[in-house]
Amino acid sequence: MRRIIKAVSGAIGDRYSERPTLDPVPDDVRIGGKVCLVTGANSGLGKAVAVDLARRGGRVFLACRGGHPEAGEEVRRLSGSDAVEMLKVDLADLESVHALADRLRRDPGRVDIVVLNAGVMPRTARRSAQGYELMFAVHFLANRLLIDRLLADGVIRPSGEPGEKPRIVFVASEQHRSARPIDFETFGAFTDYGLTDGLYYYGFSKLHLVTYARELSRRLNPDPEVRVAVHSLCPGAVNSNLAREAPAFLKPLLFPVMRLAFASPEKAAAPVTYACCAEDAGRRTGLYLHLMQEKDPSPYAMDEAAGARLWDASTALLARHAPARE
Repeated sequence: MRRIIKAVSGAIGDRYSERPTLDPVPDDVRIGGKVCLVTGANSGLGKAVAVDLARRGGRVFLACRGGHPEAGEEVRRLSGSDAVEMLKVDLADLESVHALADRLRRDPGRVDIVVLNAGVMPRTARRSAQGYELMFAVHFLANRLLIDRLLADGVIRPSGEPGEKPRIVFVASEQHRSARPIDFETFGAFTDYGLTDGLYYYGFSKLHLVTYARELSRRLNPDPEVRVAVHSLCPGAVNSNLAREAPAFLKPLLFPVMRLAFASPEKAAAPVTYACCAEDAGRRTGLYLHLMQEKDPSPYAMDEAAGARLWDASTALLARHAPARE
């Protein structure tokens, strides 16, 4: 309980005390037919990002767990664009991630902007379809697999041409700073936890994500020329449904605070839009944004040796779940 209160108060404090150092992307900046993929786009931040990208002229694929056709209709209505399509994926199931990658290989065949936004925060520890802790599976392992497939299948195509460089954007969290270093001796092992420790393991999963984003950027751009812009960010406190599994006794306090003090998804989308659409963010790679500030992530996330170990350990882990090829 104390950890939750500290995190909420810290997020509110950040929102009102930190001064932006980056300018929002003007509304008239267009992305002219670029193909975009947004995960977790049926509500909250993901939907707001999808609306903005569609409004700017992108062809947008909304990757969600399914059962939300009204979300696609609302994105079309709010953006004024018909170039919006819903795709079904369960990021807690690696087989479903492979199926999504297969679908994207067939159509559209190329993706220019990938926003990996989907997030979960279970009340207590749960297992993914393959037996991993749920947040580790959704926030890190599924994203690692999806990017591997999109690159291997030629759906993400590195380019040295200005304006043609793909962008990969990971929605992370400042909570990654609260985590201890990744323990590679127990990497991937299921950890049981209760209500009081859930927020820590949320931050721990985001540390994996930010560390991976930095390593991916290094591997895709080994020399000064940027061929794929890879960025990660924390949008700050967002009034979304991420806390839907909060205990019943906490909801009467937490939900009003979120409505009054947290940013709306539309406002919180500003750093995501910057990473996706700003000209500067297309020329560079490895940015970490908190709200509309550029800063370094935690030292653990920046550790190149840890990044290399994370890459190798997760490669071995995913090899266990590779689908049979004919």
